[in-house]
Formats: sequence, structure tokens, C-alpha cells
Amino acid sequence: MDKKVSVKVCLGTTCFVMGSANLQELIELVPKKYGDRVDVSGVPCLGLCSIDWEFSKAPYVKVDDDIIKEATVEKVLAAIEKKLS
Repeated sequence: MDKKVSVKVCLGTTCFVMGSANLQELIELVPKKYGDRVDVSGVPCLGLCSIDWEFSKAPYVKVDDDIIKEATVEKVLAAIEKKLS
């Protein structure tokens, strides 16, 4: 069986302020579109803005081990499609 794709949406303060609030729609959208092939969750903080701390790259989403900077719903869906293809 194919492995599940893991999607983690950072909901830390910086990411939240920079737009991860809009990414919460992935939590509803992804299961409808991909069923149980993709696991989406919000996480308190991925700790990525401390590495890259000019904050301009938030919000962050992790798709398996790939980090998506300045994440949008479209970018995350494209990354999921790539993993599943």
C-alpha cells in the first residue's frame, strides 16, 4: 500500500499572523479530495522562523520532509499532488 503523505500546517504566532489561518481550510479540503491518502494536521510550531528569522517566509507547511515557505493552499495542494503521482 502507498504510504500516507503527511501535511503539517504551522499555527505558531508568526505563521498564523502571516497567513496560516487561511491554510486551515486544508484540514477540510484535503480529506475530501484525497481521502485517507493524506494526513493533515495543525501543529503548534514547526520552529522554522527561528532558523530563517527574517519572518518574510512565513507561513510554513511541511509536506512529508519538504518545507513549503510562504505557503498557500495552492502550493500545498501542488506539493501533495507531486508526492502522490
